[in-house]
Amino acid sequence: MSKDSVYQQLRSHLTYLKLAAAAEALPGQLEEARTTKTSHTEFVEALLRIEVDATDQRRWNSRMQFANLPAPWTIADFDFGAQPSVDETMIRELATCSYLDDATNVLFIGPPGVGKTMLAIALGHAAIDAGHRVYYTTAADLAARCRKAAIEGRWEATMRFFSGPSVLIIDELGYLPMPAQDASALFQVIARRYLKGSVILTTNRGVASWGDIFTDTTIAAALLDRLLHRSVVFNIDGDSYRLRTHQAANHKRRPKGENSYHPNPTQGEEFR
Repeated sequence: MSKDSVYQQLRSHLTYLKLAAAAEALPGQLEEARTTKTSHTEFVEALLRIEVDATDQRRWNSRMQFANLPAPWTIADFDFGAQPSVDETMIRELATCSYLDDATNVLFIGPPGVGKTMLAIALGHAAIDAGHRVYYTTAADLAARCRKAAIEGRWEATMRFFSGPSVLIIDELGYLPMPAQDASALFQVIARRYLKGSVILTTNRGVASWGDIFTDTTIAAALLDRLLHRSVVFNIDGDSYRLRTHQAANHKRRPKGENSYHPNPTQGEEFR
């Protein structure tokens, strides 16, 4: 068999095995092997490494698309110096994803703007990079999806969907009141994931006031029982990132020599 025939057969084998990246890289890898006098073993390893890298990238892209993350934040984007109430060592430990081994939950509690959502999304990205499936939703969107599923007869399918990912991020619990039906849906999602998959949850309400969120202390207690059984809890305080950014921008725009005194006592009230 001629060299051309062997080459065409090799291309055909790679295509049949759906090794598209390796097939595309074959001519360049053959030329490099001839130039560098690469051994057969090294040549095959280099060709297959290209395919492995391409497969990893496709899978990462698929996990990212599924995750529904609303921002590209990673741990590197978070300013720990500006938020000293956050334990940086613990966050970086969580970023290794070891907490997923025993389905530990992570709760971020604090007022608006202190970085809860940013940290939740950053941990989501870390889990995706480590090969885990992640899904992001707000508490309000989760409740709305469950309501619709109940009406359309897709309740079990929706419960299986929320039970599937290794990490379920539930953002903004407590910003809007949850009627009994919504609270029940959230409870069932948490209950089905209990000891099976991790939940990362952000809320502006301390756990003592969860009965106010759900208007049902029984559901609140049951939720907390499952979430806190295995959990890492961050109570974050301090100024809002957005407020600091706004104030810094105003300071830059302010004419030289002008101070921040407001002669009208109603000015500046919007950020209190």
